[in-house]
Amino acid sequence: MAKYSIVVPFHNEEENVTALYARLKQVMEQVGDDFELVLVDDGSGDRTYKLLEEIAAVDSRVLVVKLRRNFGQTSALAAGFDHASGEFILAMDGDLQHDPNDIPSFIEKLEEGYDVVSGWRKVRIDNLMLRRFPSHCANWLMARLSGVNIHDFGTTFKAYRREVIQNIPLYGEMHRFIPALASWYGASICEIPIRNVNRERGKSHYGIGRTFRVFFDLMTIRFLLRYMSRPMHFFGGFGVLGIMMGSLISSVLLGMKILQPHSNVMDQHGPLFVIGGVLIVAGIQMLAIGLLGELLVRQYHASQHRAPYTVDRIVRLDSTEEQSMMSDMD
Repeated sequence: MAKYSIVVPFHNEEENVTALYARLKQVMEQVGDDFELVLVDDGSGDRTYKLLEEIAAVDSRVLVVKLRRNFGQTSALAAGFDHASGEFILAMDGDLQHDPNDIPSFIEKLEEGYDVVSGWRKVRIDNLMLRRFPSHCANWLMARLSGVNIHDFGTTFKAYRREVIQNIPLYGEMHRFIPALASWYGASICEIPIRNVNRERGKSHYGIGRTFRVFFDLMTIRFLLRYMSRPMHFFGGFGVLGIMMGSLISSVLLGMKILQPHSNVMDQHGPLFVIGGVLIVAGIQMLAIGLLGELLVRQYHASQHRAPYTVDRIVRLDSTEEQSMMSDMD
């Protein structure tokens, strides 16, 4: 088993594949420990997979995972994590905006005992209004809501202990919240500055629209961190409050009817009567939703984990074949 696994998802990055592989290989060979490169093709429409296949054909340390379609970055990372065998797993983007020369800094922190090491683009060089300002606001809000005091949730450049990342289910666009989810499991987390490099080739897949989607994910992660294993505590609170307020309104109206038997309470306080009834019914519904949530949580923990992706094929050169090729070249 390799000591380090470098997981890199690619989507239409044919111009960067070969250069990134060469840089990763150079850095990891200098590190000196056993390593593997887990390169995931996330349904690319260009020559990305073809180039990855060619790399895997000459290097047994490269594992290529080809997904059947474009499932998104989170699912591509999940596929890489599932197929990685290393004791420590590092993840980075495939667009050359993450500098492989920062990897030794991640390794140093992992060897100090941290479970998660997150990259921090301390000095950013991208567009101020379209990228930096929205990112700063989102990161500030994420830190406050999650309770994890790091500056950069958005970057993929992170390192994990294998036993930590295997316990975190990934789906949707949850990869940016891995530190927050890991903290829920009691992981120790630190942050290190990384270089922010301009994209050399190819077209960015990020836009301002993704920033707005982050805020919806924030509500999800807040709910998951506080109520993932106890949804009744969330829905039940609203349910009990609704029932109590509805019952209070109904009791007041009933008392008025008893004390004033000849008065027409429905004509005088009809809207209040409807509000009380709606609050009681809504409260009962919230309690029912909480019970259903508890059942779903129980089913989740009892059932086997299902992967959020479908693998088309896996390519890896057998070490004996590599030795045969090397002897033939000699």
